[in-house]
Amino acid sequence: MHNSIINLNSIKNRLKIKIKNSSIPSIIAVSKTFPMSEILPLINHGHTHFGENKVQESVEKWQTIKTDFKHVNLHMIGNIQTNKVKYVIPLFDYIHSLDTLKLADKIANEQVKINKKLKIFIQVNIGNESQKKGIDISELENFYNKCTKELELNIVGLMCLPPRDQESSIYFSKMKKLSTELNLAELSMGMSADFLNAVENGSTYLRIGSKIFGNRN
Repeated sequence: MHNSIINLNSIKNRLKIKIKNSSIPSIIAVSKTFPMSEILPLINHGHTHFGENKVQESVEKWQTIKTDFKHVNLHMIGNIQTNKVKYVIPLFDYIHSLDTLKLADKIANEQVKINKKLKIFIQVNIGNESQKKGIDISELENFYNKCTKELELNIVGLMCLPPRDQESSIYFSKMKKLSTELNLAELSMGMSADFLNAVENGSTYLRIGSKIFGNRN
């Protein structure tokens, strides 16, 4: 059995122990920088959620695979430049990094062109960090209303990257509160180092890379 499958099963077992009778969140296998030879064993094993963060790399890697495996869901978890949106919409199923009105506008326009609606997460700057992208908490409700009412985007949830070297649970619990206030069903939070903390705070999508595929070069 391929290492990535063993690793994925181990994560699922840890989650089952942690959350007992609740349903396990979706695990996005973050496959950025890994070749298709490392990804295909997971697809053939039945895994359906994969994450990428660079548009050009994704197009080169996934274009034919997505045609062959229509049930596979591709998640854009990296920042998107507006001039790359036209490549994102046809290929991806989810966007986790909506962080500006300009980007929201561009996504709305491109979706209309090909009659496809992606499931979208708003990226929240939960730690109020100047170097990080994301919507400020104070502007979140207004931004959400514009995206859903004016642009008719399918906003399914919120996403965050908590500050490094700090207790992530504090930020995950703030995210849970924000998500409840907006009545959103999904929460994209938790990575290889803190996915169990994220699950305790209601995460429904975990973005896990190195714990599945091993360390990147």
